[in-house]
Amino acid sequence: MPDYLDDLRLAHVLADAADAATMARFKALDLKVETKPDMTPVSEADKAAEELIRGQLQRARPRDAVLGEEYGIEGTGPRRWVVDPIDGTKNYVRGVPVWATLIALMEAEDGSTSRSDETESAGNYQPVVGLVSAPALGRRWWAAKGHGAFAGRNLTSAARIHASRVSRLSDASFAYSSLSGWEERGRLNGFLDLTRQVWRTRAYGDFWPYMMVAEGSVDICAEPELSLWDMAANAIIVTEAGGTFTGLDGRPGPHSGNAAASNGLLHDELLGYLDQRG
Repeated sequence: MPDYLDDLRLAHVLADAADAATMARFKALDLKVETKPDMTPVSEADKAAEELIRGQLQRARPRDAVLGEEYGIEGTGPRRWVVDPIDGTKNYVRGVPVWATLIALMEAEDGSTSRSDETESAGNYQPVVGLVSAPALGRRWWAAKGHGAFAGRNLTSAARIHASRVSRLSDASFAYSSLSGWEERGRLNGFLDLTRQVWRTRAYGDFWPYMMVAEGSVDICAEPELSLWDMAANAIIVTEAGGTFTGLDGRPGPHSGNAAASNGLLHDELLGYLDQRG
C-alpha cells in the first residue's frame, strides 16, 4: 500500500499558500463578496485560495485531477484532489475566525479515470490524505491512510489525536450546524430526540465539530446536507483518529450528501435517531 506521506507533505505546502492568501484578506474592509446561484456567498479570498492550490498542483502533480468548490472538476485519473478553499465562508466574511481550508486526496479503488460529478459514484473514490487548516484559530489537522491523525501547527509540531471512548449517549457531547436543515428534510423530530438524550449540545458548525470528534472533545456530530469538498478531508481525519464517518444512510465515507461522525462506539445510536422521519 502506498504510504501517501509525500502527498501529505504537499498538502501542507498547499495549505501554507492558502493560509497566507486567506489571512491577508480576513477582516479586510474592502473584501469583495458575491452570491452564487445556490445563494451561498463566495469571496475573492475563496477564489484566490483555490487558484493558488490549483496552480501548485498543476506544477507538482500534473497527472492528478482536481475538484474544487469554486471552479469544478479539471482532469481525469485515479487520483483526485478535492478542495474547499474556505469552509465557513459566512464566518469568514463576518470576521468570525471559525473557517478553514480543506484539502483531500482521493484515490479510485478500481483505477477509474471517471469525470463523474461530485458524488463520485462511478469511480468509487476514497480519501487517502486529508488536511484541514484553520489559520485564524492557529490550528491544523491532518491524516494519511494507515498513518493515524494529527493536530498541530505543522508537521514538526504535532500530536497524534484519538476519538473519545465515551460509550453512553447520556455522557456524550453532540455538535451540529443548525436546526433549519433538519427541519427542511423532515428529520427534525429525530434530531430533537437525540438532543434530549445526550449530555451536551453545541452548534459549532462547518469543519470544526468533525475535528473535535477526531480529537475526542466531541463524541458525535452530523449535518443533513453537504458536498464532497465539505467532507473528504474530514472523513479520513476522523477515521484515522479511530472514529467513524458515514452518511446518514450508514454508507462509509463522504459520498451520501450528508454526514454523521462519531467516536465509533455511538454511531449506530446516532444514525438510529437521525434516520427518524417526521
